Amino acid sequence: MYPVTNFNFVKLILVVSLFLVFQNTLAIQQNKATLSGYVKDAKTEEPLIGATVQLVGTNTGAVTDLDGFYRIENIEPQTYAIAASFVGYKTQNVYNVVIRSGGNPDLNFDLEETAEELEGVEIIANPFEKLQETPLSVQRLSQEEIATYPGGNNDIAKVVQSLPGVSGSVGGFRNDVIIRGGAPNENVYFLDGIEIPNINHFSTQGSAGGPVGLLNVSFFEGVTLTTSSFGAQYDNVLSGVLQFDQRNGNNRNFRTNIRVSSSEAALTLEGPLFRNGKEQSNTSFIVSARRSYLQLLFQVLDLPFLPDYWDYQYKINHKIDDYNDLTFTGVGSIDDFSINVPDDYDEEQQATLDQLPIIKQWSTTSGLSWKRRFKNGQGFMTTALSTNVLNNNFKRYREPATETELYLTNESQEQETKLRYNYTRFADTWTLNSGFIIQNADYSNNTEDIVNGFQFSNELNFWRYGAYFQTSRNFLSERLGLSGGFRLDGNSFTNSGNDFLSTLSPRFSISYKLDAEGKWTANASLGRYFKIPPYTILGFTDNNGVYANKDAEYIQSDHIVAGVEHLLTSTTRISLEGFYKKYDNYPVSLTDSVSLANLGGDFSVLGNEPILSVGLGRTYGLELLIQKKFTKNFYGILAYTFYKSEYTAFDREKYISSTWDNGTLLTFTGGYKFGRNWEVSARVRYLGETPYAPVDQSATLANYPAIVRDYSRQGTVTLDPFNQTDLRIDKKWNFKGFTFNLFLEFQNLFSQQNPSEPTFGLVRDDDGNVVQPRTLKQIEDLDASSVLPSIGIVLDF
Repeated sequence: MYPVTNFNFVKLILVVSLFLVFQNTLAIQQNKATLSGYVKDAKTEEPLIGATVQLVGTNTGAVTDLDGFYRIENIEPQTYAIAASFVGYKTQNVYNVVIRSGGNPDLNFDLEETAEELEGVEIIANPFEKLQETPLSVQRLSQEEIATYPGGNNDIAKVVQSLPGVSGSVGGFRNDVIIRGGAPNENVYFLDGIEIPNINHFSTQGSAGGPVGLLNVSFFEGVTLTTSSFGAQYDNVLSGVLQFDQRNGNNRNFRTNIRVSSSEAALTLEGPLFRNGKEQSNTSFIVSARRSYLQLLFQVLDLPFLPDYWDYQYKINHKIDDYNDLTFTGVGSIDDFSINVPDDYDEEQQATLDQLPIIKQWSTTSGLSWKRRFKNGQGFMTTALSTNVLNNNFKRYREPATETELYLTNESQEQETKLRYNYTRFADTWTLNSGFIIQNADYSNNTEDIVNGFQFSNELNFWRYGAYFQTSRNFLSERLGLSGGFRLDGNSFTNSGNDFLSTLSPRFSISYKLDAEGKWTANASLGRYFKIPPYTILGFTDNNGVYANKDAEYIQSDHIVAGVEHLLTSTTRISLEGFYKKYDNYPVSLTDSVSLANLGGDFSVLGNEPILSVGLGRTYGLELLIQKKFTKNFYGILAYTFYKSEYTAFDREKYISSTWDNGTLLTFTGGYKFGRNWEVSARVRYLGETPYAPVDQSATLANYPAIVRDYSRQGTVTLDPFNQTDLRIDKKWNFKGFTFNLFLEFQNLFSQQNPSEPTFGLVRDDDGNVVQPRTLKQIEDLDASSVLPSIGIVLDF
């Protein structure tokens, strides 16, 4: 894809000048603020009556009422650490809480009981505490960290790339989430317990990723990433689980958030429903809509493609009684990737124009979940019914400008309807967790691939099912934590789909505090995980209408992870982890003789081809993390991952460096808050050389504009290392009843060259006509080292 780098230094100065002039014209007017929320027991979710919530370092605070609700008034707007405490529970501190004069979301606390009580000693919860079943490889971003992420442009898929072991695609107009050398489609995503198939607009069917995230950051209470040691309740995951915790809408007052950035505008509304004169309603809502105007910017810049998108998101929460809650949530998108013929274009733009696909895509996910808490704090159960649809209309033309001479079309729709049930029981000091999932998969596809000689039209409907059990307990006065479990998965389509023993996936984890204070902790986990191949593989039929991949096996991944963590201070930790992932049954393309683990990082469709489940793979490495929560005006995350990622094709003895094998990943994200609500934050990323499969020039010339790669040379050539620094400057003004936030971002601050694969196009004369006989040439890349500034505003009221 053609990079957007047509900003020069003069434009940068104009943007900076606009920012400074604007902030000087606004009168600085500080107004008092209010903070509220709920304090509950972390296990039972029972309200804690009489708990104390206090602004750390001040005498300002409040005590919770019969509903566990607190309200602190007359707060000076700025950034605080907030502490919640209750007798018999660990005190919980939340850092980097920005208090505004308007639009503050609820700040909720879930306190953990203490195993022992020491008279006169306050027991503080570890701010980096893990769950028993996932004692390592877990990271969490707070609401404020998500909202002010530098260089992210309010894109949650970019935000998570600041976490250890997580990278994005190098070069191109992509937004993949790549975890510890695994392919983009090895991750699963959950929105309040409802699985969503992807988190990006213009997603690559059969894989994941795309240019722009489709989730609204204004919704989130937090984001949790697990890169190993997944709980048994998660199915179809090989590399990472991303959980997006949405906040409930305000159940007392109506509130509005407006966000305008360089590429989109978003409106978020929330408030109570059916309050009927009560101070707090049992029903609340939060809803948003976003509209892209990136296509208008691209048209002004005279670029050859126009990405246009809408998305929406909603959540309705209803409290039936003290023990039962209903939640209805969903997200959807409408995407249109069209051609724009520039008035005057160079060789690179001509080649880009030749090779662009036409994409029209829409997706939707909705789910209804019921949570029932048992009396006396004995546990809870959750039941969730959800459906998700992806409709993908993907076409490639030999003449994209006029949409003529079609040579590839993929018109498909995949829909899943899922019923999930989870039962959690607290039996003395044991936590027992079990459940099942039943889902119906409905897939249809109409494909014509002239280059590879495939043409088929089919419909596929089958069932998938799974069950799991896990138990956890702490021993030795909470110094030793153990967790073990297993799950089984099957389906009604593949030939071995009901061989449940072949998908038996046991998992075990251990955590031990090496000292009495809990400053040193050793963690380890061992697990086996399975993923069913994408529907694009399962639904592929040959030219005779026969399903060619019914012999496909579940992809298997065995994880071994061990590490040690040291709490340097109450807000700073350092950890070192070693990880090893071994893959089996990976699909290998019969067409290109390449593991499909190397594919899915472009704008095409992954899996519409015959495969054999014979590939092996392995990723392994070391990961160092230093993290500091926001204290003394500073916060930061420094992560270094040294790893290897490689897969085999049909020769199971020959491991080849994968497309995701950067070798080195270094990330720093941090920020400093000055007085008068000024903040400066930065992100620095470094990725080592990126392997890729070079273009087969003779085959490409014969099939141009289709680009054909020589996968026999996969990993023999690499892109240069990637290095980029992004800077963000925030300034907030707190007026009576509303807050105005202005931010300025500089992506690629030091004008580093963005590595990209060589571009090939046909030789043309000065008038743009193809020279006969046709000849393929490598086109000299344009300079892609410009600074990209952008400006945005956020209104909360």
